[in-house]
Amino acid sequence: MTKEMPWVTGASRVFGTIAHPPHHVRAPMLFNALFAERGLDNIMVPIDAPPADLAAVIAGLRKMPNFGGLAVTIPHKIALADMCDSLGAVAKITGAVNAIRFDPDGSMHGDNFDGEGFVTGLALKGHSVAGKTILMIGAGGAARAIAAAVCAAGAEKLIIVNRTVKNADALRNALVKEGNHHQSIAQDSHDGSGVDIIINTTSLGLKPGDDLPLALDHVDDNTLIADIIMIPEQTAWLLAAEQRGLATHYGRHMLDCQIELIGSFIGAL
Repeated sequence: MTKEMPWVTGASRVFGTIAHPPHHVRAPMLFNALFAERGLDNIMVPIDAPPADLAAVIAGLRKMPNFGGLAVTIPHKIALADMCDSLGAVAKITGAVNAIRFDPDGSMHGDNFDGEGFVTGLALKGHSVAGKTILMIGAGGAARAIAAAVCAAGAEKLIIVNRTVKNADALRNALVKEGNHHQSIAQDSHDGSGVDIIINTTSLGLKPGDDLPLALDHVDDNTLIADIIMIPEQTAWLLAAEQRGLATHYGRHMLDCQIELIGSFIGAL
């Protein structure tokens, strides 16, 4: 895949990756390389939207005739789901989006491919969730999609841990009500022992000096440690796991395995 930037013209279709802060986003690098490789007159740019200004930013994007859509990441996946005019099946279950298509009339249509991308990424690296006990840290937008996907893929048990346990419990209830998935439980803490896979879906690790999502002292030697953070590629948590000899799974795989899905949905590819 070439890293050459696409040639931008007055007729170029503009797409964005919306975040706050945006320094960790990886989608523009992947999409712009694909645009160049395929000769598409498109460009993707990072969009920094502070939560307090999100509605104003979206209102402006709706008015841009040459704006095609968004890849959505931290912290806007849940808030933007509420702003969409329609939602796909997974977005309805999770209440969160990671892709939004802007139609010419300014309407917004969202869906969520995080879960499918995460499970596919695991499988490509030889890791199955079927029959496994999974500990997931966090209950935000990405967590909702991943929870639905691992349950649908046959996880035996999903332990959802969040400091605000009511959010974890709300996710558990949504999995039952919207997806008929009954294998999850909600907790406010866990020491990491007795599970097959641990997934960090929080933002811990984006900034130097962040606390670890979970101390690894009690984690079993055969546990897989998975993160969804993409930049930095190797978070302090993944480094600590590797120094302890634990198997790890990097965040980039989740995005790599859904680029075609997102691109097709928003009309970029």
